[in-house]
Amino acid sequence: MSAQAPTQYEQISLEQEGPIATLTLDAPKKANAMDVVMLREMLDAVTRISNDSTIRVAILTGAGRSFCAGADLRSDLGPGRTTADHLNQDHRPVLLAIAHSPKPWISAVNGAAAGIGSAYMMNCDLTIMAEDAYLYQAFASIGLVPDGGATWHLTQVVGRKRAYELIATGEKLSAQRCLEWGLCNRISPAGQLLAEAKAWALELAQRAPLSLRYAKDAVRTASTSDMPTTYDREVELQTRCVDSDDAKEGVRAFIERRAPEFEGR
Repeated sequence: MSAQAPTQYEQISLEQEGPIATLTLDAPKKANAMDVVMLREMLDAVTRISNDSTIRVAILTGAGRSFCAGADLRSDLGPGRTTADHLNQDHRPVLLAIAHSPKPWISAVNGAAAGIGSAYMMNCDLTIMAEDAYLYQAFASIGLVPDGGATWHLTQVVGRKRAYELIATGEKLSAQRCLEWGLCNRISPAGQLLAEAKAWALELAQRAPLSLRYAKDAVRTASTSDMPTTYDREVELQTRCVDSDDAKEGVRAFIERRAPEFEGR
């Protein structure tokens, strides 16, 4: 897997440039709407990224004019399969694989992050949006409710009342509003989105991989736990970090006034 020899899939692409992997939803003719084939390819790609020690940071983005238009409502779920089967067997494994990945994930959002596509945007650890991108809860207009964990992410970040308003009204929330409300970290000029996402990822890749991994774990724990439980998890994770080669290298580099060379162990 390299920038010169991308891994071949049908509806996504996966490339690696140094320590950075980029997973691109690559079905622009349908605005990267998700179906069973795309999700199975995504699960394979996310698993490969998580298991590849040469990759330190991953980017999730979309080809063409949209990040993701949501579910492909024209696709066939398969014989005898229900919507519940689809959400539990196709979407849940991908979302959890990203959430539990030892690598930080950056969603680089161009155009619309709509429907369940917004859940994938919010599920990543960090988000950069093009200045003309937007988050869109389109469900009420077609008689559905948000899924993929979107209601949880929205409520966690913007609160119950704002979350319900976004869902009920179907407002297209601009990148600037997403930044103000904490739904993204940065905004980029539209033509520079991927370049800025990769530059940010490369910056993160210089950090200690174990530190990034366990900080992600601690933040995820904090978002679902009380303070004592979070404190206990911090103690456990800090103990792992203190005993690591990377922590020893970090101290040596500080004393020697040089840039540390982290190896992720």
